[in-house]
Amino acid sequence: MAGAVEAGHVVEISGEPLTIEQLDARYGQRVSVSIDERIWARVDAGRRAIERILASGSVVYGVNTGFGALKNKRIPTEQLDALQTNLILSHAVGVGPPMPDELVRWMMLFKIAALAHGYSGVRRAPIECLTEFLRHDLLPVIPTQGSLGASGDLAPLAHMVLPMIGRGELRAGGRVLRASDALSAHGLRSISLAPKEGLALINGTQFMSAYGAALVIRAERLCRHADIIATMSLDGLQGSVAPFDQDLNRLRPHHGAVAVARNVRKLMAGSQILESHADCEKVQDPYSLRCIAQVHGAVRDAVEHAHGVFETEINSVTDNPIVFDEHKVISGGLFHGQPLALVLDYLAMALTELAGISERRTYLLLSGHDGLPELLMKDTGINSGFMLPQYTAAALVSECKGLSHPASVDSIPTSLGQEDHVSMGATAATKAWRVIENAETVLAIEMMCAAQALDYRAPLAPGVGPRIAHRVVRAHLMHAEQDRLFGEDMQTALALLRSQKVSQVVELEVGEL
Repeated sequence: MAGAVEAGHVVEISGEPLTIEQLDARYGQRVSVSIDERIWARVDAGRRAIERILASGSVVYGVNTGFGALKNKRIPTEQLDALQTNLILSHAVGVGPPMPDELVRWMMLFKIAALAHGYSGVRRAPIECLTEFLRHDLLPVIPTQGSLGASGDLAPLAHMVLPMIGRGELRAGGRVLRASDALSAHGLRSISLAPKEGLALINGTQFMSAYGAALVIRAERLCRHADIIATMSLDGLQGSVAPFDQDLNRLRPHHGAVAVARNVRKLMAGSQILESHADCEKVQDPYSLRCIAQVHGAVRDAVEHAHGVFETEINSVTDNPIVFDEHKVISGGLFHGQPLALVLDYLAMALTELAGISERRTYLLLSGHDGLPELLMKDTGINSGFMLPQYTAAALVSECKGLSHPASVDSIPTSLGQEDHVSMGATAATKAWRVIENAETVLAIEMMCAAQALDYRAPLAPGVGPRIAHRVVRAHLMHAEQDRLFGEDMQTALALLRSQKVSQVVELEVGEL
């Protein structure tokens, strides 16, 4: 074995469910897997069932028959191993940009967890191969386009399997290598697939699930930031805290809205800016301020629903056929991506709304109302101020709207009509991924502009939450009184948001949001 192996975060497969919280704690990091002996016992039992079926001469789909439209073609015993290898080669037809590394790791982890239930009939070898890949952080290069989310994620999973049989490509230490070269360099060997194993490896929802679990984590983080950033704008615009009154919000007690209203009250505590305009003549704020609880809250409810769906999915069996024992093998539809596709589309729509209301608050910050200088800069004309960051936010929100058209309402029959209703869940996943990338950027732009607005409210102090957030932002971005490379500032603000420094420091003071 070449060199020492950095194990990374160890996930134990022991029969206990994986949780989104576990994954959140190590998002983006390397992963290693430890498998309990009790798990191996049920894997071995599933394999023995397949071997008994083969010995009996019984016909089982995908074990000794063709696949899809070829389901009725019986395969001779001497060709069963080649059947599984050919399945992988023929299904590795993905195109498009490669899947992000952090999602490839989870895709492999979730496949290990699914096979570990023991209902797939595989030997230990494929599971051990995937665990070794993770231990060495050898990541298959997996194109993001080509899955219908029907029999799960056939094409992406086939690309995941290719390096296991010595084909395809692996990313190792940031470099893309031929799988055979990467395996040799790490002292590893490819495996040969036995009957049922190729099918078990590519039937499943692990591509969609990897995206979904990561989206939930990023969305939950973004919801916390959104509440903080919104209060920065609320104080910067001398908005009212009355719409977040506890008695008011209990009259329409949607869980998310009540939680956001509570967060705003906590974050705005001690605001001198709020006190300074308590008796002003303004009757109502625009919706982007007044309805923060309702909009942010609805997004939180959507994310909470997605959290439950994906936590269920990553602990499920999504193979076909399912091997209970040698007498009970059922071809079903556990691999179908519809439960995920609908939720992924829902997430995309919710995150688009979070970006949309944020961009409207940015627009208000630039409008020159409530005592703020127009475009958030005193000397405009020669300077454009913060005009153009809002352009970018508007462009990203518009793109999100297009991406939010649901993929899950579409279906294109395949496999000569055998697979006649597909979920399009993989498309929903990659679209939602682009939406959250945009939404994070839009919120980062608002944070940058809101910090500039709060500068103009000095010496009055904002509420405790926006005050701490403003201090963290100013540690990374200086106040601007003339034009500069705001594009660089936007990237700094985005990196700051994604680092979670703002929310972490704020929550140390005000409690969990």
